[in-house]
Amino acid sequence: MRLRKVKNAKERLEQNNNPYFISNPEEYKGKWNELFKNNNPIHIEIGCGKGQFISTLANRNPNINYIAIEKFDSVLLRCLEKVLDMELNNLKLCVLDAQMLSNYFTKDEINRIYLNFSDPWPKKHHAKRRLTSPLFLEEYKKVLPSTGEIFFKTDNRGLFEYSLESISNNGYSISNISLDLHKDIEKYPDNITTEFEDKWSKLGPIYRLEARINGE
Repeated sequence: MRLRKVKNAKERLEQNNNPYFISNPEEYKGKWNELFKNNNPIHIEIGCGKGQFISTLANRNPNINYIAIEKFDSVLLRCLEKVLDMELNNLKLCVLDAQMLSNYFTKDEINRIYLNFSDPWPKKHHAKRRLTSPLFLEEYKKVLPSTGEIFFKTDNRGLFEYSLESISNNGYSISNISLDLHKDIEKYPDNITTEFEDKWSKLGPIYRLEARINGE
């Protein structure tokens, strides 16, 4: 989901010493459980938008730690505004580039990655920017355990077809595929929607899959 640039977004993220925004994520590499003060599993969402999905997950699952990741301050600010009054002890927000996840997390530190309605980058010469490209899939392996998971949703048929092939060809197995998630909702009763999903699922199908690293 694309949002307009917000003036002074970085300063607004850091003000009031809020408990969610982590301005120095590189300092917690290998120590995220110390930050959360427990040894619960850690799940991350790459591209959290306005935060509906990740905040709902955190509220429903207090025994899982969540980290919302965005590349741009302006986008993450909207997520922060949503969660400021929610008192979620198991949620942190970071501005960082998913292409460099291993700069911020160690191997086995993340248990699951959520990719929801990522930019499809439809032009062929932009394929390497897709969050399911081989470049990113290899980066995910650097932080996931051997049982690590990726949960992926999109409304873009081209991106979904690309992702099926890319994920399968890069050391992951795929399961729980849906070609129309909201028609298959009985199979996925725990589906949590994003703001984008609420808006666009009425206009066409939502595609979904789960991927797991192939055991060595």
